[in-house]
Amino acid sequence: MLAAILAGTILGFLTGLGVGGGSLLILWLTLVMNMEPEAARSINLLFFLPSALISSLFRWRQGSIDKGAALPAVLSGCATAAAVSLLSAGMDTSLLKKLFGILLILTGFRELFYKAK
Repeated sequence: MLAAILAGTILGFLTGLGVGGGSLLILWLTLVMNMEPEAARSINLLFFLPSALISSLFRWRQGSIDKGAALPAVLSGCATAAAVSLLSAGMDTSLLKKLFGILLILTGFRELFYKAK
């Protein structure tokens, strides 16, 4: 239980920084806690909601959010997430998992070698 609280605290910290701890949470739950991937993804979604909400509220108060860009992004993101969630039930997601893995690797390399302009 203590290890789970520590992992949640660290991942919440990363979420607050805008890093996004979701992929790390799924790794923790599947590799360390031996949880089924479907259950880990579900818990990840529940973890993300309050973490993202709180982080977003603080960033909103700091003036870091472009309100003109945020509203269309939020609305289209919610609509697409709902549609894909409904359509993906029973769908083979092996290709999607591989593509997401590639995206994570490329994002990691970008973060390692990114130079601010």
